Amino acid sequence: MNIKRTIRDFSEIADLIAAETLTPADGFSTAFETGLDASRMGIADDELTCDMPDAMQAQLATEMLVATLFDVLRDTRIESLAPRLAWGIVNSFHKVAEQLDGEADRAAMKVRDLARDADGSEVLMSELEEAQVLCQSLDEAREAVACMRDHAAATYLAESGRPWSSVRGSLVSSKRTASVIAAQDFLAARRMRKAEAHAPQGPVVVFSGGQVWEDHELLTEALDAVKARVPNMVLATTAQDKGCDAIAAAWAARSGTMLIAFTLDRRLGKRAGFARNEQLLGLRPVEAIVCEGSGLQSHLAREVRAKRIPAHFFALKDQRTNRDAA
Repeated sequence: MNIKRTIRDFSEIADLIAAETLTPADGFSTAFETGLDASRMGIADDELTCDMPDAMQAQLATEMLVATLFDVLRDTRIESLAPRLAWGIVNSFHKVAEQLDGEADRAAMKVRDLARDADGSEVLMSELEEAQVLCQSLDEAREAVACMRDHAAATYLAESGRPWSSVRGSLVSSKRTASVIAAQDFLAARRMRKAEAHAPQGPVVVFSGGQVWEDHELLTEALDAVKARVPNMVLATTAQDKGCDAIAAAWAARSGTMLIAFTLDRRLGKRAGFARNEQLLGLRPVEAIVCEGSGLQSHLAREVRAKRIPAHFFALKDQRTNRDAA
């Protein structure tokens, strides 16, 4: 006897797929299972006690948003538009994450102000606790949306082949209750998390190259070899959106390597590129990969040699595509 089952909504689809032993990625498990007892998304909003979205459903829904668009347009006359449309989907997650980050920062400032002025009164303590719940809720939402953005970006990369490009110390006194101390500790921990996200720890490998490069495998093999020697490496590039730097960014996304993209400071005029090279070298890299490009790459190569940094240099003629064509 054939049994037919009607699937009514996405949650049922996700439940069926999850039943086939799928488990959410670590990032989704962390971002969507924070353990907050209650939340509010605005200071005037009622406190909510409902759960966060299911981590597995959120992961699958995010992937479907991007992948389905590529599937629908594949082998059609507008297939070439898929990356442009999908880029916008990833960017929408990114923009909302940025907005939530700003709202959380402002909420954190409110917590700070209330903690500073707290005098032990019941009214101020209540305001402080509400402000802290708001800040925690916005942080929670930001982490969830950022996690979805990162997964959407990874799906975009897989489909397109291109990467999607003051808190004072706690003071204990009769006027400072446990709520104030907890708020100060919360703010300090929050600031530390943000600092760590913008200052990744690990040995730095510098990468730079020109905007014209065909042999992807030559560079990815070199990067693979470096990562095998330096598993916890941080990749620092000159942040160009095509050519060598784009290849390196795609490799970093695939390999899960932290990437620091150094853009030009246009205010420095003609010196901007050289100043960026100085910034890269100021990171005290343990290795460097420099590919032939403009005079900026030549300058970086000279400085790398002068500082005796272990390095790999690639000229345009080293590309195997050129040799094969010959």
